[in-house]
Amino acid sequence: MRIVVSEFISLDGVVQAPGGPQEDTDGGFAHGGWSHPYFDPEVVGGAFAAGLEQAEALLYGRRTYLTMAGAWPERAGDPFADRLNALKKYVVTDTLTDDQLTWNNTERIPGGEAVARIRELRAAPGGDLAMMGSPTLVRTLIGEGLVDELQLIHMPVILGGGKSIFPEDGAKRPFELVSTVRGKTGVQVSVYRPAADEG
Repeated sequence: MRIVVSEFISLDGVVQAPGGPQEDTDGGFAHGGWSHPYFDPEVVGGAFAAGLEQAEALLYGRRTYLTMAGAWPERAGDPFADRLNALKKYVVTDTLTDDQLTWNNTERIPGGEAVARIRELRAAPGGDLAMMGSPTLVRTLIGEGLVDELQLIHMPVILGGGKSIFPEDGAKRPFELVSTVRGKTGVQVSVYRPAADEG
C-alpha cells in the first residue's frame, strides 16, 4: 500500500485548521478556515475525488479523525461522503477508546505502535493508504521515510505561523514534482514523490 498524503497548505507551510475556526486552536492559532476563499471545486474537489478512488483505507491522527467523524457520516447520499464512510479507517491515538470510534469501519492504532503498524500496512498489498490533515502523524511518517506521495494544495496566503508537516531535524529529503494543476482561485495542486538523493 502506498501512503499518500493530501494537505491544504499556505505559502509559508502552515497546514493547521484549514477547515474552520474551532478545528485546531493550539498555540493560539486564529486563522481557522483559511482555505475556504481559495477552494476551487473543480481542481481541488477533483483531486480529492481522484485520490479517494485509489484509496483502500484512510489513516488519521486523533484530532483529524474526530473532525472527519463529526462531519461525514451524516452526509450519506453524496458520492464523496459515501466513499469516505465506506472505507476502512485507521486512527493513531492513545486517548480515544474503541467505543469512542463511532465512525463506520474504524480501527485504533496505539501511538507507541504507530510507526511499526503503519510500516506493516505499507508493506501489505492493496490500494493507497490515504491521509488528510494529521500534521503530527504526517511529520513523523515523512521523518521515517514512509510517505510515498505528497499532494500539496497550495493556497495563496501567508499565515505567519502554525503547524507544519515538515520535520525540523536538519535532514535533506529530495522530492520530484510529478504534476501540478492551477485553479481559478490561485490554488495550485502539486503532486510530489520521493526522489533519489544525488548528494
